[in-house]
Amino acid sequence: MVTLTSESPADAPAIEDLLDHCFGPGRFAKTAYRFREGVAPIESLSLVAREGRDVCGSIRFWPILIGKSRGLLLGPLAVDPARRGQGIGIGLMMMGLTRARQAGFPWVMLVGDEPYYARVGFRQAPPGRFTLPGPVDPKRLLIRELEPASLSTLSGPVRAAQLAAFAIPGKAQKTSNQNERKGGRKKRAL
Repeated sequence: MVTLTSESPADAPAIEDLLDHCFGPGRFAKTAYRFREGVAPIESLSLVAREGRDVCGSIRFWPILIGKSRGLLLGPLAVDPARRGQGIGIGLMMMGLTRARQAGFPWVMLVGDEPYYARVGFRQAPPGRFTLPGPVDPKRLLIRELEPASLSTLSGPVRAAQLAAFAIPGKAQKTSNQNERKGGRKKRAL
């Protein structure tokens, strides 16, 4: 049985192996990785899928800014190729997006295939409204509101944000981390 749970520091090597297997070393050249250089993912939103003790899926969210609006960059989302088509990726996204909404984040952006990500509410970003620090196919720049009307006037350059200077909205971040330190990890079976 596959379970979804919070990522732990001990998962880092298995996640890197999974990312290498799914995307190869070329992933570091992609524009989305520029937002991750020198920035840690948001701990309470980083999730893994496990089968027994093995990590078979992973998702992370990173702090980004558009103007003064704080949001998230989703990715990478990785699922072991032998496990694809079993709902693991969708499950990781649904759990992560729920946690992000509970933490008070108004929107999430990603670079990916719209037919897949539309299943959890992502749509193509309006052409010309956002600029990234590198090339991105505009058809693959996707965005999703977590708070109604949070995207109505949003536009401009997308920038990476340091977590320390990125005041996490809401109390869910603190509560989730305290729960995990006490050993109470939330799990969900798939």
